Amino acid sequence: MTDREIGRRAEGPGGAVDQAPDPLAELEPARLGPEAIERYLRRHGLMARKRLSQNHLVDGEVLEAIIEASGAGSEVPVLEVGPGIGILTAALLRAGASVTAVELDDRLAAHLEERFATIERLRLVHGDILDMDLGTLVSDPWDLVANLPYHVTSPVLHLVLGHEPRPRRLTLMVQREVAERIAAPPGGMSYLSVFVQYHADVRVVRVVPGRAFEPAPSVESAVITGVTRPRRLDPAAEEDLWRLVQAGFRERRKMLHNVLPRQLPQVGRERFTRALAEVGIAPDRRPQTLSVEEWLALAAALGPLDPRRG
Repeated sequence: MTDREIGRRAEGPGGAVDQAPDPLAELEPARLGPEAIERYLRRHGLMARKRLSQNHLVDGEVLEAIIEASGAGSEVPVLEVGPGIGILTAALLRAGASVTAVELDDRLAAHLEERFATIERLRLVHGDILDMDLGTLVSDPWDLVANLPYHVTSPVLHLVLGHEPRPRRLTLMVQREVAERIAAPPGGMSYLSVFVQYHADVRVVRVVPGRAFEPAPSVESAVITGVTRPRRLDPAAEEDLWRLVQAGFRERRKMLHNVLPRQLPQVGRERFTRALAEVGIAPDRRPQTLSVEEWLALAAALGPLDPRRG
C-alpha cells in the first residue's frame, strides 16, 4: 500500500510552475459524454480494464445526482473506493469535501497523483481497500461515496459496515440487481439485505442505464444511499445473529423449521420450535420473508448458539 498526500504544486525547470488544466474543471458534468471520456483516455494512454470492472461515468446528470444524494460538503470527510480517472473525485472536491481515495490500479493511481497534484483536500492511497485497516484511512465521522467496481460491492459493504469506524452515511453506485437486493423488503430478502439493513436505513435513489458509462456494461446500475444505524447488539450476539441468518439462507427456499435445525444441528430442533413460537414466526415461513426485526427477535429468543456460552 502506498499512501500519498496530494497537495504539491507541479514545478518545471528553474522552479517555474507548469501550466496544467484545472483538475476540478476538467471532466465536470457539462463536459462529460462518451466522446469526451474516450478522448481523455486516449490522451493519457489509459484503457479500461475489464477484470477490474472499470467503467467510467459519462453522464453528468447522474454525477450530479450522486453528489446531491450524498450531501457531500466540508462538514464530513469522504472515503471514495475506486476513483478511476477522478470523475466523482473532482465532483466531491468541487462540493467542498475532503476526500481519501483508494485506488488499486497502478496506472490510475499514478494518473490521479499527477492530475490532482495541486489539491490539498485529497489524500490518495494506492492499494486494495479489502486489505486495509479502516482505522488507518478514516476516523469518526466519515461518509462513503463511491462508484464501486461491481465485483467488490459485497466485500466492501461487509468491510465498512462490519468494522469500526463505520460510515455515518453511504452513497454508492452498484449493479442494479445488487442495489435492489440490498434494499429489498421482506419477501425478497437475502443475506446481504439483512446484513446491510441491520446496519443502515437504505433506499434506491435512481436506476442508471448502461449507456451512462464508457465502456457501457451489459447491465444497468443504480444509486443507493443509506444512513447508518446505531449498533444494536454486542459483538458476541452479533456474531450469533450472522450465523443464524447465514444458516437460513443456505437453503433459502426451504421452510425455517427444516433448514435451521439442519444447518445448526447443535442448537436442536426443539429449541428452534420453541423460539419460533415465542416470537410469533410461523415455522413454515421461508428465510427471504423475514424482516431484520424478525431475525433479531429470533436470535434473542434462541440466545447464544454456542452451548458453552449459554
